Amino acid sequence: MDIGSLIRFLNWFLMLVLPILLGIILTHKFRISWRIWLIGASTFIISQIFHLPFNRYILDPILVNIQQTLPEVYALILISLLLGLSAGIFEECSRYGMYRWWLKDNRSWRSAIIAGAGHGGLESIILGVLVMLTFFNLMAYRNIDLSNLNLPPEQLDLARQQIQLYWSLPWYDSLLGALERAFTIPFHIAASVLVLQVFTRKPGHQAFLWLALAISYHAVMDAVVVFINSEWGTYAAEAFLFVTVFVDIIIILVLRQPEPEPASPIINSKTNEPIVFTPAQIEESSDNLEKTRYQ
Repeated sequence: MDIGSLIRFLNWFLMLVLPILLGIILTHKFRISWRIWLIGASTFIISQIFHLPFNRYILDPILVNIQQTLPEVYALILISLLLGLSAGIFEECSRYGMYRWWLKDNRSWRSAIIAGAGHGGLESIILGVLVMLTFFNLMAYRNIDLSNLNLPPEQLDLARQQIQLYWSLPWYDSLLGALERAFTIPFHIAASVLVLQVFTRKPGHQAFLWLALAISYHAVMDAVVVFINSEWGTYAAEAFLFVTVFVDIIIILVLRQPEPEPASPIINSKTNEPIVFTPAQIEESSDNLEKTRYQ
C-alpha cells in the first residue's frame, strides 16, 4: 500500500475508531453504562429519519427557488441559515425527547456528556463507513481498464475523472474528514449539555429558552460552516470549526452542575478485592437482652 492509500485508509479508520475510543474513555472515567452512549447515538438516527426527508421534499425545492430568485450572496446567506436551522430543530428536539422520555432518571451532566458523545460519535461512524466504502471501490477501480465495464461514453469519462480526482488529492486533504469529526463531536457534547438545562433549571417558560439557545447555536454554527466553505473553501471552514471547539469546551465546563460521585467499592490494598462488610451475629441471651435496655 502506497502512502496515498495509507493516508486515505487512515482517514476513514480514524472516523470509525476515535468516537469508540472516546466512548470507552468517558464511560470509564464517569463510571456510566454504555447504554447512555447508545441512547445518544439513537437520537441521531431518530433525528435523521425526519430531517433527511424534510430537507429533500420540503426544504430543497425552497432552496432551489431562493437560488433562482435572489442575488448570489443573499441566496447563499439565506440557504446557509435555512440548512442550519433545519439541522438544529431536528437534532436538538431529538435531544429534548431523549431527556424527556429516555433519560428522565439520568438527567445529569455526566449523562449529557456521554449521550452527546454517542450522538456525534454515531454520526462520525456512519460517515466513516461511507468513506470506507468509497475507498475500497476506488481502490478496486484504480488499476483496471474501465472500458471493459461496458459503460456509456459519458459515464465512462465521468468515472475516470472521479477516480483521477480522488487519487490526485494532496495527502493532507485526505485527512479532512477525520479532522472535521474530531472538531464536531465536542459541539454535540456541548449541545447535549445545553438541552439538559431545560430539565435541571427552575421549571417554567424560561426553561425552554435553553432549547431555543441550543437550536440557535446549532443553526448558526452549521450556517457559518456552509457559508465559509462556499466563499473561502474547506480550509477556512475547518479553521472555524477548530475555533468552535474552544467555545464548546467553555459551554461544557460552565454548565457543569454539582452531582454526587458514582459509588465505588472499597478496595483491600493487600488483595485488590472489594471489602465485603457483613453484620456480626449476636447470640440472643438474657444477658445480651439486658444490655440493650435503655438506662
